[in-house]
Amino acid sequence: MGNDLLMLALSARYHQRVLYYVVMATVGSLLGCLATDWISRKTERGQKKFLSGKHLEYIRNLVEKHAGWTLVVASLMPPPFPFTAFVAAAAAFRYPRTKLLSFVAAGRFLRFAIEAALATHYGRWIIKQAESPLFDHVMIALIVISMGGSAFAIYQWFDVASGKPGARPSVVA
Repeated sequence: MGNDLLMLALSARYHQRVLYYVVMATVGSLLGCLATDWISRKTERGQKKFLSGKHLEYIRNLVEKHAGWTLVVASLMPPPFPFTAFVAAAAAFRYPRTKLLSFVAAGRFLRFAIEAALATHYGRWIIKQAESPLFDHVMIALIVISMGGSAFAIYQWFDVASGKPGARPSVVA
């Protein structure tokens, strides 16, 4: 999400550098995917513990047959879509790294190019709106809601970890 916001803000203000921002956002995303890929390939055995044999084979078949399109579509999705899970699954099942990075690069470049085009067209108006007092109040409200949601999630996580009756397990086999 940080890549998106920074690229949008820069594209809205400096139209002549849009291609540079799109390429740099894509490269940054690929570096993050490369780190996820490396970690997922190293921890493949740990991931198999959480899936039964039937589920494991189903996911493996999906990755082998449709990983390219899945990675492209997932990389087009905006935050808060869980894109990292798709990269981790493809890497854990040994999808070729060059293909993985190629599909992600294509999808991310397209996404950032669309965002940059929208930012250059509507950006000045959006920046004007972002400088208004109403925007400040909305941001404060969103931060408060996010903090409350995070606190509730942490509370539930500790409730599950303590083993209290009625607590839901976090992973179902």
